Amino acid sequence: MSTANLTGQYYDLHEHEHPDGYSTTLGFWIYLMSDCLIFGMLFATYAVLGGNYAGGPGPKDLFDLNLVAINTSMLLFSSITYGFAMIAMQKGSKQGLIGWLILTLAFGLTFLGIELYEFHHLIEEGAGPQRSAFLSAFFTLVGTHGLHVTFGSIWLVTLLFQVGKHGLTAANQRRLSCLSLFWHFLDVVWIGVFTFVYLMGALR
Repeated sequence: MSTANLTGQYYDLHEHEHPDGYSTTLGFWIYLMSDCLIFGMLFATYAVLGGNYAGGPGPKDLFDLNLVAINTSMLLFSSITYGFAMIAMQKGSKQGLIGWLILTLAFGLTFLGIELYEFHHLIEEGAGPQRSAFLSAFFTLVGTHGLHVTFGSIWLVTLLFQVGKHGLTAANQRRLSCLSLFWHFLDVVWIGVFTFVYLMGALR
């Protein structure tokens, strides 16, 4: 067999090799892009329907900006603590990582608790999602974000057990990095919700 053929076979075997975890990271980025499309559609729907009150209450009548500001700070703090968790992971500190992840989870669950309280309060006042197109769009957008935070919290608990049992393996580090992207993505989406839905709604 000629040298050229051997060389060609070598490149055929190795030109498509990728680092470990490449497919996981690529697949997760594709998932995040699909989530961007979902939230983009929900924001667009709210932009169209957000002014249709059907004779019912509007944002100024319903939103408690002080409560929403506290809730926003909970999610922002959770993003900061997750950043410290990633720093601890890079330093190889298992206990530091677990501590920061637990604090992140606490902030995330507090965020969800306040959001559930807000939804319950609105429904008690007769401002449920069936009341108007505005409220339907509001509950769908904010509720979808809350559902994502719920899934992220479950994922975080799962990784806490994985790290506690198996340590900082390469697979766990990849999973933690993917969750980091997901968590910060939710933070960015919420900033959009806070600005577009709550702040702009209160100014109408």
